[in-house]
Amino acid sequence: MADIIRIIGIDPGLRRTGWGVIDTIGNSLRFVASGTVTSDGDLDLASRLCQLHDGLAEMVHAYKPDEAAVEQTFVNKDAVATLKLGQARGVVMLVPARAGLPVSEYAPNAVKKSVIGVGHGDKKQIHMMLKILMPKVEFKGDDAADALAIAICHAHNRGGNRMRQALAG
Repeated sequence: MADIIRIIGIDPGLRRTGWGVIDTIGNSLRFVASGTVTSDGDLDLASRLCQLHDGLAEMVHAYKPDEAAVEQTFVNKDAVATLKLGQARGVVMLVPARAGLPVSEYAPNAVKKSVIGVGHGDKKQIHMMLKILMPKVEFKGDDAADALAIAICHAHNRGGNRMRQALAG
């Protein structure tokens, strides 16, 4: 009998950080939960980062994943927005790491390729494939759907990714 591995996928964002939890049993995937942690845009940056930390820490504590996967950020033309996203991403990586989880990172194109078969696609394609891969899936919004896609990408790549990390470390 195959072991159950619980994975939390996280789509970092300062306004909305999506999270999605799946179980892998052998080659099969099972939806557990998904949602979004939000921060109050009227607050200062430090307070918003605390809101993300606390909300995500609550999810990690509630669902007790074995591994975490985070989407890598891309650089955009707005340097200030990129820096703030990087700070949010730091919080997002810190929460599972502080809980003792291994944290893997995946490029957005790798996530899409893993879920829809190609590196470029739209949100509707991701939503459709999530429903095919996990018929009982539930998600509200793109951030939660993206987080589930990140978790699926990790489920498909976790063995190779652990080997690469071990060789690099």
